[in-house]
Amino acid sequence: MPQAVLHFPAGFLWGTATASQQVEGANANNNWAAWEQTPGHIHNDERAGLACDWWGGRWKEDFDRAAETGQNAHRLSIEWSRVQPTPDRWDEHALDVYREMLRGLISRNMTPLVTLHHFSDPLWLVERGGWENDETPALFAAYTAKVVEALKEYANLWVTINEPNVYTYSGWLNGGFPPGKNDMGLAFKVLANLLRAHAAGYAVIHRLQPQARVGVAHHLRGFVPARPGFAPDGWMASILSNNFNFAFPNALTTGKLNFAFRSAAVPEARGTQDFLGINYYTAEQVTFAPLALKDFFTRRAYDPAAPLSETGFIASVPNQFFRFLKWAKGFNLPILITENGAEDSRDHFRPAYLAEHIHQVWRGINFNWPIKGYFVWSLVDNFEWERGWSQRFGLWGLDTATQTRIRRPSVDLYAAVCKENALSSAVVEKYAPQALPRIFPG
Repeated sequence: MPQAVLHFPAGFLWGTATASQQVEGANANNNWAAWEQTPGHIHNDERAGLACDWWGGRWKEDFDRAAETGQNAHRLSIEWSRVQPTPDRWDEHALDVYREMLRGLISRNMTPLVTLHHFSDPLWLVERGGWENDETPALFAAYTAKVVEALKEYANLWVTINEPNVYTYSGWLNGGFPPGKNDMGLAFKVLANLLRAHAAGYAVIHRLQPQARVGVAHHLRGFVPARPGFAPDGWMASILSNNFNFAFPNALTTGKLNFAFRSAAVPEARGTQDFLGINYYTAEQVTFAPLALKDFFTRRAYDPAAPLSETGFIASVPNQFFRFLKWAKGFNLPILITENGAEDSRDHFRPAYLAEHIHQVWRGINFNWPIKGYFVWSLVDNFEWERGWSQRFGLWGLDTATQTRIRRPSVDLYAAVCKENALSSAVVEKYAPQALPRIFPG
């Protein structure tokens, strides 16, 4: 077959994404460190420990690996509990470490994308009620001001809140994240406070750095009717999508949060995103189940025809990714794919998954949709929240006992894409041959 090449625009951002709690290690001052101490909270009662030892300086070698393989951007997060370890103290040393990290990216010709809140909270904030406390948005704004003032020389792309829907659902509805509650009323309150915090953070950032571009990393999970011709399945899929996927981003347009049959006016949130961040992994089929109260009157399962990741956590459904990109372009904002990836310690599933999802990005760009960058989750294996070390999302593997990095074939696939600013049939044939007929038919 003649070689085909799908080119991306000049200046397209190719990177990976990480989060502070998952890679830095050696932090005992946040809610996740406390959560780990109770048996049963984390898979096999594992601990983050040193994680990827970034706080010990190993970010340098990981940034080297990213740059050497063609990445021109990286998304990382700031750990609130390090910057503000107590309510009345700012840790200037922690800010110096983050300055060094950002300078490290810039010196490697990589654009930083900085997230201010990625699931973890200082213990002192938790003691004050955390995101259930209506004072927390103002506290977040003060933290944002401190960080942006310190780091604005090195970054002008900011994510205020990572996945507010996942953070709320997992902490206040299914109990898998701290504080481990199941209370719809509190969930709504938390989501509304996250919205207010984002709006306050957005205003602060633009006051301190007018040229900054600020957004939210929205987690989008496909919910499709299991029986397309059966109306109740369609209704439930729509209800799940409207509440889980669309409540927060729509509130940033309308200034009104509609979630779980509740509503709150947050007018200050209207028009407070300069780009739309999308985290996408998978899609589920939804069946109406009137007796399944705990599961919101649904049964959800993966399409049996969809390839599954190593632990069955992710089904590869790239066409749903394309549908979300089409939805996103309706906001008339630049779009960044702030996370996309799959867990796969043996690297059997990931190459085809990445190739097919990168192909969907190219399809969107080919329609002139304003997609400006793509970030793989993740650069290196990291501590995957309540799933501990059981899932390996890294392009590079990690031996936690020795901190040795292990090069996986996906590194070379992604390096070829980054360096060529293109996805070619030759690269797909070499690293993900099972995806070749789906990306380059004929």
